[in-house]
Amino acid sequence: MIDGVKIKKLKVIPDERGRLMEMLRSDDDLFIKFGQIYMTTAYPGVVKGWHYHKKQVDNFVVVKGMMKVVLYDSRKGSPTYKEVNEFFMGEHNPMLLQIPLLVFHGFKCISETEAICINVPTQLYDYKEPDEFREDPHSPNIPYNWERKDG
Repeated sequence: MIDGVKIKKLKVIPDERGRLMEMLRSDDDLFIKFGQIYMTTAYPGVVKGWHYHKKQVDNFVVVKGMMKVVLYDSRKGSPTYKEVNEFFMGEHNPMLLQIPLLVFHGFKCISETEAICINVPTQLYDYKEPDEFREDPHSPNIPYNWERKDG
């Protein structure tokens, strides 16, 4: 796994009224600090990526549908330099994925309906100077192919 990436398996507690799932608690080992909470979605087959942050650590939880979240470590000097990780997250595999600074990330909706991701980043979004550094999702600079792998 890419150096600095952390995963928390999430526990779903169902009863006759519905279900509850805690995502991130301030007493979790991986909790850093709170910036804000936002929701992002993707329609079936859509890829959103690549980007990384210099100040913000992301904490992703997919709460509806399924997403393939992919990370690429472009940090020279990292013990996992040039490593790629795939995480299949969502209703069928509830987890929190913590994405460290400077690690490229993107996602693809792999469910038949819109997928919803909740992010709890450690920083507020700065509208004047966004902490977001982008790369085209199909850039040859990142060795990853977003196509489905059949077989």
